[in-house]
Amino acid sequence: MTALSVAGLVSAGNPLLETYKTPHQTIPFDKIKTEHYMPAFEEAMKRHNMEIEAIVNNSKPATFENTIVALEKSGSLLNKVASPFYNLLGSETNDDLQAIAQELSPILTEHSNAIRLNEKLFARVKAVYETKDKLKLTPEQEMLLKNTYDGFADNGANLSESDKAVYSELSKELSLLSLNFGQNALKETNKWNLPITNKDLLSGLPADVLDMLALNAKKAGKEGWLLDLKATTYVPVMKYADNRDLRRELYMAYSTRNMLGGEYDNLEIIRQIGNTRLKIANLLGHKSYADYVLVHRMAENKENVNDLLHKLLVAYKPTAEKEYAEVQAYADKNGAYFKVQSWDWSYYSEKLKAERFDLTDEMLKPYFELENVKKGVFGLATRLYGITFVKNADIPVYHPEVDAYDVMDEKGKFLAVLYTDFHPRDGKRAGAWMNEFKPQFMDGKTDSRPHITVVMNFTRPTETKPALLTYDELTTFLHEFGHSLHGMLTKCKYESLSGTNVYRDFVELPSQIMENWASEKEFLDGFAVHYKTGEKIPAELIQKIKDAENFNNANFCLRQLSFGFLDMAWHTIENPYTGDVVKMEKEAMATTQILPVVSDAAMSPTFSHIFSGGYAAGYYSYKWAEVLDADAYSVFVKNGIFDKKTAASFRRNILMKGGTEHPMTLYKRFRGQEPTIDALLLRNGIEVPTAK
Repeated sequence: MTALSVAGLVSAGNPLLETYKTPHQTIPFDKIKTEHYMPAFEEAMKRHNMEIEAIVNNSKPATFENTIVALEKSGSLLNKVASPFYNLLGSETNDDLQAIAQELSPILTEHSNAIRLNEKLFARVKAVYETKDKLKLTPEQEMLLKNTYDGFADNGANLSESDKAVYSELSKELSLLSLNFGQNALKETNKWNLPITNKDLLSGLPADVLDMLALNAKKAGKEGWLLDLKATTYVPVMKYADNRDLRRELYMAYSTRNMLGGEYDNLEIIRQIGNTRLKIANLLGHKSYADYVLVHRMAENKENVNDLLHKLLVAYKPTAEKEYAEVQAYADKNGAYFKVQSWDWSYYSEKLKAERFDLTDEMLKPYFELENVKKGVFGLATRLYGITFVKNADIPVYHPEVDAYDVMDEKGKFLAVLYTDFHPRDGKRAGAWMNEFKPQFMDGKTDSRPHITVVMNFTRPTETKPALLTYDELTTFLHEFGHSLHGMLTKCKYESLSGTNVYRDFVELPSQIMENWASEKEFLDGFAVHYKTGEKIPAELIQKIKDAENFNNANFCLRQLSFGFLDMAWHTIENPYTGDVVKMEKEAMATTQILPVVSDAAMSPTFSHIFSGGYAAGYYSYKWAEVLDADAYSVFVKNGIFDKKTAASFRRNILMKGGTEHPMTLYKRFRGQEPTIDALLLRNGIEVPTAK
C-alpha cells in the first residue's frame, strides 16, 4: 500500500482532511469536532514532510519551479487544518482547544524548524537564490525568491549544527511562552466581575449600558447589575460613572491584570519572552531583537523608528499638555478637589466635550444601529470598488452570532467569502482583528479566492434595544473592514504574498485609511438613520463630529507613542533583563506621560500585541501607517472622497498587490511621491514645523 493510500485511510471520517463539500469549499464548522484536530495536525505534518522530501530528493538541479514554487505549495493541508484551529483559538476558544494548543505548540515549532534547518533543502534554495540575476523573474517571483531565502536565513539555516539545536529549543520556548501569555490574559480578564445591587452606585451610566449590565447579571444568575473587564463595560464606566470610587476600582482591576501573582501572572513570562527573543537575535548575528526584525520593515532600522516616535512626541506633547490643563480646569470648576487621574480622564473629558461641542456618544448611538452600519460600511466598498455583499445562510459558521457573505465584484463574479463576528464572549479575546480562513492564490490558471473574517467586541443588543454602536466602534469597524478589503481584493500568484502578507508597518495603511470616511457627511448620509424614527442623522450633528474630531487627540497620540516606546524598550535590550517589569515600563513611557503616573498599575502584562501577537518591535507601525494613511487620503480629498479613479488606483497599486513588491514602491506608484508627516499634522490640527 502506498503512502498516499494510507493517508487516504487516515483522512476517512475526519472532515479536516477531506475535500469540503460546502459553498466555495468553506470550512464545515458544523462537522468539525475538537477531537478531529490533533489527528488532522499529525496527518498534515506527515504529508508536509513527504512533500519536503520530494523536493530535497529531486535528482534534477534546483530551479525556481521545482524548489521555490514547490516549497511555496507544500504544507497546504497543514495550513488548511491550522486555519480553523487558530482562528477559533482567538474568537471561540475553550479549555479543550487551549489544551491542544499547549500540546501542539512545541510540536509545530519543531516541525517548522526541521524544514527551515534542513541543510539539503536550504542548499537547493540557496542555489536558486545565487543565480537570481540570470533567471529573468517577474517582480512577484523575485519577491517570493527573496522571502523564501530570507525565511531560511532568518530562521537559523546558516547556523552551525550546535547553534541550530540551540535555535530550535529557543524558538520552541518562545512559541510556548507567547501562547501562555495570551491564554493568561484572557483567563484573568474573564475571571473578574463585580456584582452591584445598589443602582445609585451606577449613577451616570446610560440606560442601554445599565440594560447590558443587567443582562450580564441575569445570564450569571445574579441580582442587579454585573460589571466585567470587557471593553463594552470598561469604556462606558470610565466615561460615564459618576462614582469616582467605582471608576478607580474598575481601572485598578483592569490595569493590574496578570501582575499580582497567582496562576495567571505574566511578569516572569514577559522577562522570559524578551530575553528569549534577544538570545535568538544574538544567535543570528544581531545586537537586539529590533535589529533582527526591522530589516524586513519599511522603517528598516531602530534609528528610523525612534526618529519617527520622537518627531511625533515633539509635535504633539505641547498640545497634549494644554489638553490636560483644560480637562483639569473643567474638573476644578465642577467640584473636583483632586488632580485628574487616569480613572478621571475619560469621565471629565467626555463632560468637557459635551459642553464644548454639544456632542456625546449617547446622541450618536441611535443613528449607528449595527445593521444599518453594516449596510453603510459595505455600501462604502460598493461606491469605491463596485463590490457587493450577499448573506449566504448555507455557509457553515462557528457560532450562531457569525454571519457569512458572498462578496461579488463589480461584474457580479464571486470575489471572496466574508465572515462577520461582532460581539464579546468569554471564548473571544479582547480587541478587534481581521484574519483569513483561506488565502488567495493562483491554482494554475484558476484564481482561488479568499475567505476572510472580521472579529470585534461591539456593544451587544439588549432586551429592549438593538446593538447601537459608539462612534469609536464605527471607526473600529471601518478599520478592520479596511484589512478585510486588503484580503478580499488581492490578486496575486502566490499565497505567501497575497492579501495582508506585507511588511508589518505597511499592513495598517489599508485599514487606517478607511477610518477617514467615518466623519464624512456624504458617507454618513447613506446609512445613519435613527433606529426608532428612521430620521436621517442631522447635518448639524455631523458638523459637531467634525468639530470635535481633534478633541484631546494629542493625548491619544501620546498614548500610542507610549506603547511604541515601550515596545522598542523591550526589543532594543542588548543584555538579558532581570529587573522589574513595571519599572521598565514606567521608564520607557516617561517622556509621553501627561497624566499622573499610577505606580502600581501597568499595561505590559496584558500587552498582547507585542508579547503574543505579531507586533514585537512593530507597534510603531500604527503611527508609521497613520502618516501613510493621512497622506494617501489627501488624494481622495483632492479628487473627491468617492472618486472612482482614485479608488481604482488605490485598489490596483495597494490592495491588489499584497506583498509582491516593496511597499514604498507600491505607495509611490499610487501617490507619486514618498509621504511626509505634514498631512497627519494638518489633519490633527498640529502646527507643521517650518523648514529652517
